[in-house]
Amino acid sequence: VIMEFESIEKIHQGKFITRYDIHYKTVSGKPKTYEMISRNPDIAGLKDMLEKKPHAVVMIMHDCTGQKLLLCKEYRMAVGERIYNFPAGLIDPGETYEEAAARELREETGLSLMRIDEVWKPSYSAVGFSNERNVVVLGVAGGEIRPSDSEVEEIQAEWFDKKQIREILKDERLSARTQTYCAPWSR
Repeated sequence: VIMEFESIEKIHQGKFITRYDIHYKTVSGKPKTYEMISRNPDIAGLKDMLEKKPHAVVMIMHDCTGQKLLLCKEYRMAVGERIYNFPAGLIDPGETYEEAAARELREETGLSLMRIDEVWKPSYSAVGFSNERNVVVLGVAGGEIRPSDSEVEEIQAEWFDKKQIREILKDERLSARTQTYCAPWSR
């Protein structure tokens, strides 16, 4: 016996995300409502919730020696502070994840995407309240770091070695995905 989906109701349409109520029955048959946000403004049923197309790309970039990792320290409005994160961004309509990765890396850090070594299967960014999916690309970036060219983003990119990453893990706030990769990498 599993929970049973009944319906989904659009609650609010924002510029970038849409808020929905998912109505379902619990295992014991009791009605329940679950709040969700999505990048998809047109979810009409369970099939739409399960779409497989990724919304965003996350770049885990190493320098050409493989000894340094690129992190961005960015002010994030939702938490009201600056946190460490990997460069990331939305995939524009008609854009491949490779094109989005190169564009977002350049926009946020000034660096060029030299190569992609590995691509992870799309994963959820915040499975507790959203169906947003990301493609993670691991690769090599090069060039000179520049400030973000966006007026609405405060991003400070920097290369870090393993010792520096261990210090960041002890003393700073990171996104969960960044922390999860950095901890084993820095050992």
